[in-house]
Amino acid sequence: MTLRMRILGAAAGGGLPQWNCGCRNCNLARQGKIPAQTQSSLAVSGNGRDWAILNASPDIRIQMAACPELHPTGPRTLPLRSVLVTNGDIDHVAGLLTLREVQPFTLFATAGIHQVIADNPIFSALREGVVDRSQIALDTPFELAPDLTATLFAVPGKVPLYLEGETVDTQLIGDQTVGVELKAGNQRVLYIPGCAILNDDLRTRIDGADALLFDGTLWQDDEMIREGLGQKTGARMGHMSISGPDGSIAQMADLTIGTRVFVHMNNTNPVLRPDSDERAEAEAKGWIIGQDGLEITP
Repeated sequence: MTLRMRILGAAAGGGLPQWNCGCRNCNLARQGKIPAQTQSSLAVSGNGRDWAILNASPDIRIQMAACPELHPTGPRTLPLRSVLVTNGDIDHVAGLLTLREVQPFTLFATAGIHQVIADNPIFSALREGVVDRSQIALDTPFELAPDLTATLFAVPGKVPLYLEGETVDTQLIGDQTVGVELKAGNQRVLYIPGCAILNDDLRTRIDGADALLFDGTLWQDDEMIREGLGQKTGARMGHMSISGPDGSIAQMADLTIGTRVFVHMNNTNPVLRPDSDERAEAEAKGWIIGQDGLEITP
């Protein structure tokens, strides 16, 4: 068994270019000078035949069309066995509405994330009796697809923006933001598209992984403020930065990791420009900048 992964979407919410953004990256992407990227999603398989999707982005239709491994093999037959969502963010659940066409699959999530979905009646379009909603407890291995085992674990983060109250805990630890440990044969891979801080539990879990796909939302914490695009820092949004002493590159420099890949990058992130100094720095430290269509085999 060989674990295969294909990045369906490498960008954070809004994609690249974002529809209402005129930042440098978005303008370059519109001009075809840097690659456009769709919103956060990953396809995984333990045998190359049966596939699961991690996070159903609003771009899921075009992402599946661009991925031959997910194409129908018959009139209503797909190699897609399941969809797993790691939080209730719009860019990770909105694509479920596209998958409503009376197509059987299993929807995996924690009880907390399932509740967020159940509380919105529009998701009843995923017809009961066709889509099986399976609640997964943290730190409990389960079969995500044939020959592919997954385990969900808590990651410091926050509730989705649309559920925020007056007080927001941006480093909340529970089942509202999770990472995924994938195993096929003797291979172990971690998928963590959103992370506020790297605590000791995460460091221990990441160390020794054959591959890591990790939150690369912002290069620096005040990036959006510097660009004149908002007043929130990365920390306020529940994302640790790539750079700096508290950033993911420095914090994981001493860990043993086979392949390191950044995913879920905001449209402002300079690593999205292939000729940027920031991208060169990340690559020099051993990191791959994820992009749509990139296949990863540990």
